[in-house]
Amino acid sequence: MAIVVKRPKLKWYEQLYLPALAKGLRVTMGHFFNLLSGKTKVTMQYPEEKWDANLPEYYRGAPALVTDEQQRERCVACQLCEFICPPRAITIKPEEIPSEDRWAKVEKRPKTFDINMIRCIYCGLCEEVCPEQAIYLRKDYAITGTSREEMIHDKQKLYEIGGVREGLVNKWNKLK
Repeated sequence: MAIVVKRPKLKWYEQLYLPALAKGLRVTMGHFFNLLSGKTKVTMQYPEEKWDANLPEYYRGAPALVTDEQQRERCVACQLCEFICPPRAITIKPEEIPSEDRWAKVEKRPKTFDINMIRCIYCGLCEEVCPEQAIYLRKDYAITGTSREEMIHDKQKLYEIGGVREGLVNKWNKLK
């Protein structure tokens, strides 16, 4: 059974376009005069002016890898970020850590870790799913390159732009 919704009958002056046009013109002129008086700023003069001071706390920029205080890789190559990435921008090839290595307890590390920044949608799922807090989204919004190859960030570049992050890393915890 269909439900019929009756439309209200408009009065004669509500059917005219002039009142709606006048309201829209009033709003437009209000914005125009605010712009002339300097109350409203429309254009940011990039790159002289930057958003850095005005970025919200929840802003998600480009992903990067981080090391701990002793310059050790935090990534354990669990590949969770690769599996959860919706556009499949992350590619990881794990390798085994040699048994004679001091940190052999971890078992594996990423041999290659690539993020295609052209495909990345900055959703933040990789950061949320990482058990070791090895990947995070920076507050960077100016990611440029002159070719497609420059836009594929490899492990070395990701560590370079990521830097060091302090705090407990489960990977190096002897009790785990």
